[in-house]
Amino acid sequence: MKYLFLVLTFLHGVIHLMGFAKAFNYAKLEQLTLPISKTSGIFWLITFILFLSTVIAYLAKSNSWSVLAFAAVLLSTILIIMVWKDAKFGMIPNVIILVVAVIGFATARFENSYKADVKVGLEQTDSIRESVLTEADLVDLPEPVKNYIRYTGSVGKPKVNNFRLEFVGKIRKDEQSEWMPFTTEQYNFIDTSKRLFFMKATMKGLPVAGYHCFDNGNAFMDIRLLSLVRVQYAEGKEMNIAETVTFFNDMCCMAPATLIDKRIKWMETNENTVKCSFTNAGITIGATLLFHENGELTNFISNDRFAAQENGIMQQIPWSTPLKDYKLINGFKLASYADLIYDYPNGKFCYGTFSLKGIEYNCH
Repeated sequence: MKYLFLVLTFLHGVIHLMGFAKAFNYAKLEQLTLPISKTSGIFWLITFILFLSTVIAYLAKSNSWSVLAFAAVLLSTILIIMVWKDAKFGMIPNVIILVVAVIGFATARFENSYKADVKVGLEQTDSIRESVLTEADLVDLPEPVKNYIRYTGSVGKPKVNNFRLEFVGKIRKDEQSEWMPFTTEQYNFIDTSKRLFFMKATMKGLPVAGYHCFDNGNAFMDIRLLSLVRVQYAEGKEMNIAETVTFFNDMCCMAPATLIDKRIKWMETNENTVKCSFTNAGITIGATLLFHENGELTNFISNDRFAAQENGIMQQIPWSTPLKDYKLINGFKLASYADLIYDYPNGKFCYGTFSLKGIEYNCH
């Protein structure tokens, strides 16, 4: 779809060269019957340059593309009105480009709120001194947890203060809903207990953006269609507890070196299972970690996460994230795939799949 938009924008821009060519008598264009002054011809050329710049900025993933598109459409519309008889059909691509640009501008604005929070998080952790994780740091941990940290290659490397993740996957609301493909970027800050998660998805061909923000015990979720229409929003006590579970899940699955955190209380342990709790900002959640004998963490289970029911009421439902496909990623052996599952009384429901595409520790 985006390539169709780019082709349309480029070709529409090229057509504006006809006005420039006619104004300076570079070509005989019988399609244009109305006279065009040389001054107007310069503006037809400028409009082409603006449309071309829009395409280039879009390909460069610069948020400026939507502003350039607005300027190009505005100037193009004025020029078309001046020669309406010859160029009125040029308003059709103008309208299409304008609609896409409005959505793009809204998406950039929505995403910028996430980026601003990331910037604050990085500034807050920038002064933290890095130190190396050693065997001495693992002394008080259960054996399966020790083995897991060693297996991932975390020992002998810097302790983790923050990390950045990139995922691709799919998500759905219920069994009857279609899967929505998505890409995500997120930042987690350990000492300041902050998780910032931004998702770009597609629902029935339309773009959907979502921002999950967890900031030291306070959380909200904001999902928007076209980045304009809010289709789901959640905050409050249940959300705070649920996102505390998610924050701890990220620590366990994506940043094993953080399992030396003093907020974790290790409880029952057998050969391949460890029960634990995590306390932050007055909220305590529990989890059960399952390990393979080779050291891999294979599942994270918690009874403290909430799910929205059909009536909108939040209900605690057992939640798990079975892990698999361990790979060497950026020097660490980590699970590259996870399912997200709610265990309802009438059966398990997988509502999401995540594939890890990139990870970076101790970002600046």
